[in-house]
Amino acid sequence: MTALSRAREGDNTAFAELVEPFRRELYVHCYRMLGSVQDAEDVLQETLTAAWRGLSGFGERASLRTWLYRIATNRCLNWLRDGERRPRTVTTFPPGVEPPEPTRRVDPIWLQPIPDTLLSGLPDDTPGPEARYERREAVSLAFVAAVQSLPPRQRAVLLLRDVLGYRAAEAASLLDMTEDAANALLRRARSADFPQPGSPPPSPRQRQAAAAFATAIEAGDVDAMVQLLTDDAWLTMPPAELEYQGHEAIATFMRNIGFRSGHRRYSLIPTSANYQPAYGCYVSDDGAPIAHAHGVLVLTVTDTKVSAFTRFIDNALLPYFGLPRRL
Repeated sequence: MTALSRAREGDNTAFAELVEPFRRELYVHCYRMLGSVQDAEDVLQETLTAAWRGLSGFGERASLRTWLYRIATNRCLNWLRDGERRPRTVTTFPPGVEPPEPTRRVDPIWLQPIPDTLLSGLPDDTPGPEARYERREAVSLAFVAAVQSLPPRQRAVLLLRDVLGYRAAEAASLLDMTEDAANALLRRARSADFPQPGSPPPSPRQRQAAAAFATAIEAGDVDAMVQLLTDDAWLTMPPAELEYQGHEAIATFMRNIGFRSGHRRYSLIPTSANYQPAYGCYVSDDGAPIAHAHGVLVLTVTDTKVSAFTRFIDNALLPYFGLPRRL
């Protein structure tokens, strides 16, 4: 008797055997759809529960993998439509602290980095012929952030076509829409401002530049930080709507906010997220024996300079990175 037959008869072990090869890639798909490691975890569980309960309806006309992607994608759409997201009240600045005027204000988006440890075990096979993005490119922080700016159905079509490589008819079938409707959504999604494909994983020189930038932060040396930035570098802090670009704007922000007390010191613990250099952040006052967690910092390094650094203040991320609450 096959594992599918046994699972249909109520064998939990057989069901786990069936879905385990797809668990990690389904999780990453949910992460791309939702921009949150926590929400992706919840929706993956919903997906597997729905698959277990609906296994009798799996007709084997499509592959099990495609059937699971249908369930996961639609569960993500339900999650977004029904407003089941966790509360997004994140206090970016302490009371009484007024940040400098930003370079621009954007619509707040909820975005979390994903630890590289959760990206291991993804299938190495080449995506389908419709794919535009390689596996690493399609999980970069810039790409996931751009996806979050799209309406949910556009988001789903773009990921199914350009990341997973499903053909137009297949993507339309997964979303229960006509092929013309799916193609129209894809055209609108592709018109958004997406990072260009082709970003390689960080080279040793790029990691060295990231480490030098982290050292400058730990030293509280704003001038050294600025020297390691590209001229058009961005500082962003999702879900805060304030963004700062360029040496002067970033230096002003760091002097007035990042190191405002003159006694604040940062300790950075190296990690990696979205296949990019990242650091767990800890803050202490001079001479204090304990440094308290202050979120996660993710760097984008172009050539040998930092072109973007993104601050995530949510300490709920720390367990995903295996980081402690304090040092």
